[in-house]
Amino acid sequence: MVQLVFYLPDLKIICLGVEMYSSAQTSFPVKTLCKISSKNTQNPPWIPTSLLLTKYPTLHHLNSCNSMKQLSQIHGVTIKTGIFGDNFVASRILSFSALSPNGSLPYSRLLFSHIRKPDIFTANTLFRAYAFSSNPIDAILFYIHLLESSNLRFDVHSFPLLLKACSEIPCLSFGKALHCQIYKLGFSTEVSVLNFLMQMYGYCGLKGSAKFLFDKIPEYDDASCNIMMGVFLRYGDFESACEVFREMPERNVVSWSVMINGYVQHSRFKEGLELFQEMLDKKVKPNESVVVNALSACAHIGALELGEWVEGYLRKKSFRFTVRVGTSFIDMYLKCGCVQKALKVFDEMEVKNVHAWSAMVGGLAVNGRGEDALKLFSQMDMNGVRPNEVTFIGVLNACSHSGLVNEGKMYFDSMTSIYGLQPNIHHYCCMVDLYGRAGLLNEAEEVIKSMPMTPNYAVWGALLNACRVHGDTEQGEQIGKKLIELEPNHSGRYVTLSNLYAVKGKWKDVAELRKVMRDRGISKTPGCSFIELKGRVHEFVAGDNSHPQSEEIYDKLDEMINKLKFDGYSPKTSEVLIEMEDEKKETALCRHSEKLAIAFGLINTEPGTTIRITKNLRVCVDCHSATKLLSKIYTREIIVRDRCRFHHFKDGVCSCRDFW
Repeated sequence: MVQLVFYLPDLKIICLGVEMYSSAQTSFPVKTLCKISSKNTQNPPWIPTSLLLTKYPTLHHLNSCNSMKQLSQIHGVTIKTGIFGDNFVASRILSFSALSPNGSLPYSRLLFSHIRKPDIFTANTLFRAYAFSSNPIDAILFYIHLLESSNLRFDVHSFPLLLKACSEIPCLSFGKALHCQIYKLGFSTEVSVLNFLMQMYGYCGLKGSAKFLFDKIPEYDDASCNIMMGVFLRYGDFESACEVFREMPERNVVSWSVMINGYVQHSRFKEGLELFQEMLDKKVKPNESVVVNALSACAHIGALELGEWVEGYLRKKSFRFTVRVGTSFIDMYLKCGCVQKALKVFDEMEVKNVHAWSAMVGGLAVNGRGEDALKLFSQMDMNGVRPNEVTFIGVLNACSHSGLVNEGKMYFDSMTSIYGLQPNIHHYCCMVDLYGRAGLLNEAEEVIKSMPMTPNYAVWGALLNACRVHGDTEQGEQIGKKLIELEPNHSGRYVTLSNLYAVKGKWKDVAELRKVMRDRGISKTPGCSFIELKGRVHEFVAGDNSHPQSEEIYDKLDEMINKLKFDGYSPKTSEVLIEMEDEKKETALCRHSEKLAIAFGLINTEPGTTIRITKNLRVCVDCHSATKLLSKIYTREIIVRDRCRFHHFKDGVCSCRDFW
């Protein structure tokens, strides 16, 4: 907690508790959806009006200005000719510097200090720039500076920007102080101000206060509802958010976007996609935010058909494929195992930033095409695109999943020596995984000892998984206990340690550990698999009987097992880490969720059609072996995306080459 003390006129002494301040963007898009800007069709604020151009023809250069170098030349001319003394001229120069993507906030602040009599319009321009910057606290510091050094009277446009800055930090104590000023100056009935007061209280942890203000607004507008929905969704209160959404007389694209984003951010992907489809049924044209969130939902649950439909819809509507939208399509196709489609979108993109390249590199890596990922990284380098930390996570994953230990070490070292990037904990985790997968457990442990930061659960988890794969149960047991200390409420840590005990036949320890889980109210995450058919996502859990086609599915499953056994398949009952008879273990294995999903796919798709499955947990050894054989028996390509990577099964072979 950082305590900042300011002396403010009329507000006495206010201590600002700058809690959990981060320059990272928040989960929900309300802050960008409810900007206090005019419609996008209007000119940028630095473009002079025709009346101003008539008076000062020199300002026509602002129409084509696209860099600070050009702006400084225009600024110099206005000083030389004396017209900078006109606030209308000064405000246009400052607006470009403050608000243009090619501007400079420090230059704007310097400009402001040289304006002889700055007005509130110019001050609000800086408030806006600071509030939407990566350091919104600067808006508050600038406000305090003006209180101490000027006689400016803040207007109804000032406070929404300042409240937005408070929301971003977040800083409740200063937000309350602003609320007092708003009341004192007579702006407490202005809907635009009340909207951002609601957001401030909601983002600072007072959902009830936000709702209280919302209920007090006599005639709220669309922005009021959108902000209130965003606040509810921030706390996972979907029922209240839906109530506001459904009661809106008219729902614009922003309203749909807030709701869809809320579902996606809380991993309720199916509901988000259902709402997206309802939106299209209502003939509401999606904006970029809606498209990106819909594609994210498709990516997470492997809804390829819907993702492909979205692409066709957007192309039909001549929707502009921005870098952000293009990157979302790349991510979606890669997470659905469609590498060629992702490459096609990538190749078609006229502009590719580091995010697009990184998505492609990382996606190739998890799809078992490590060598291709490294070739693309080299191409990225030759194209002059500087890699970032995310790029190297993809590169190191490519090496890890392909067993390229020496190459991985080389790329890790190059981060610092060539690109000037300091490896973070994610990169060290990749190195532990790289050595661990290759069975070099001592080297993996040495990486952990050499880390400049404290290893977290992910790092220890990577080593624990390596111990499990390579049979080092003694070291694995020690790490498992350490992980439970680090994450006492994470069910996966107990399950992994329980599995290690079971492999050693230590059933008493298994029972004791499961008793601890029960006593602590911790339940095992059930394995589930998703498969999409005709735009609808079907979900299966182990031993599931709830699906309308259950009888057909189990008949098909019996057929699959018989054919597998005829081809030499023997269920790996060692994978069932519960003390029971072998016959029951075999039955349990045969009813794993991915086998049910495959049976469903075989029943409901044409021969030769690729079957795509998404699983929430890691694929077990038995299902991996069975699926390899099934791809050959039924002449099908079966793509399974598990928690860690993709497995492309075809002709009895997996793309992971049994190295996963």
